[in-house]
Amino acid sequence: MRDTDARDRRAPPRLRRRSRDAARAIALVVAHAVALSLAAPARVSFAKEPAPPYAFAVIGGTLQSPADEALTQRLLDAIGRDSDVSFIVYDGNLKSSKEACRDSLFETRHTLLETSKPALVFIPGQHDWTDCGTAEAGGYDPVERLDLLRQTLFADASSMGQNPIPLARESEVSRFRPYRENVRWLVGDTVFVGLNVPGPNNHFLYAGGRNGEFEDRVIANAFWLDHAAEYAKRRGARAIVVLVQGDFDPERYERPERFAWLRFGHRSKRDGFMEFKRSLVKLAETFRGPVVVIHQDDDRSHTGFMIDQPLRNDKGDLVTNLTRIAFAPRSPQNQWIQIDVDLEKRPPFRVTVRDVPKNLPLPAAPTMPSHNENAVPPMPPSMPAVPDSAPASELPPILPEPSRTTPPD
Repeated sequence: MRDTDARDRRAPPRLRRRSRDAARAIALVVAHAVALSLAAPARVSFAKEPAPPYAFAVIGGTLQSPADEALTQRLLDAIGRDSDVSFIVYDGNLKSSKEACRDSLFETRHTLLETSKPALVFIPGQHDWTDCGTAEAGGYDPVERLDLLRQTLFADASSMGQNPIPLARESEVSRFRPYRENVRWLVGDTVFVGLNVPGPNNHFLYAGGRNGEFEDRVIANAFWLDHAAEYAKRRGARAIVVLVQGDFDPERYERPERFAWLRFGHRSKRDGFMEFKRSLVKLAETFRGPVVVIHQDDDRSHTGFMIDQPLRNDKGDLVTNLTRIAFAPRSPQNQWIQIDVDLEKRPPFRVTVRDVPKNLPLPAAPTMPSHNENAVPPMPPSMPAVPDSAPASELPPILPEPSRTTPPD
């Protein structure tokens, strides 16, 4: 060591400075290497674990008369016995178009839905409010009936059912305070959105003057979809599922025409779902993951549901990451649509029709089948297990981006 120090002292000053600089550089390299080796495990610990698979059930239109209440109770009981089902969506129409929209009727049907063992999210439909203005339904004001539903069925911050889940409601946004029926919830890496988009034409009215209810709700729905896309991106979600009641006819997608108002003699029926479809296109462009839209089908399918990718943008190109599921069970009181979700698989969604077991007994009928009472049919003492379902159908994977095509006429 003394010999080295002596040699350094005998070396010229410039060489001594170079030697010290080289030593510092080596020390810095060693220090950085140690720091990186200590930091590497910390980065690995932040890796996001895959969300576990789950399933949910979709039903709707099961209550056409008081006689269907016991059948719907049995349907809910059957779904509740399936431990794989995380929640149920009742996708519109708590009543038929011919039933009067009385307060007591909604109270009875609300009480029935609350008996569901899994969490249950209710989406308003055509018969629940838009048809209430007909003579058969009692000649009510549809907007007033919708306000009643908002104050009763949509009053809570959580879903219905014996095991409710928290919901985000659009009414939490001060600008959209009335729209309690528009909801959002998160399960695993999937964002779910429920919207008030009823058939047959989204409550678009042809009478003169401002179409106030329709126009205001279109704005609210568009905002809620935009908000869902941004929320999904912030949360790192991998899929979005949108549920509405109305069959929005996605094959009919009209491009905006600058001079359509000049065609006086060729006025076609106004598409009340036009704005909703454009909002869906924007959603799929903002959120590039899979987007699934589920709604009731106006036509009964022999398979119980239909899966396709029919929506096009303003350029006429298919929206390749948006899939539509239109469901129409042959026997709505005895079947449900089950959707199994595993985002680690391709495709991540699997659709089946499940049947209520034939040996599952009906709940005992109430002593007085009056809608002036809130009686709920008692649960049967024991119920058999739900049998395995028929083979499933899978959603198509995200289509490859197509070359630009000429939009259909």
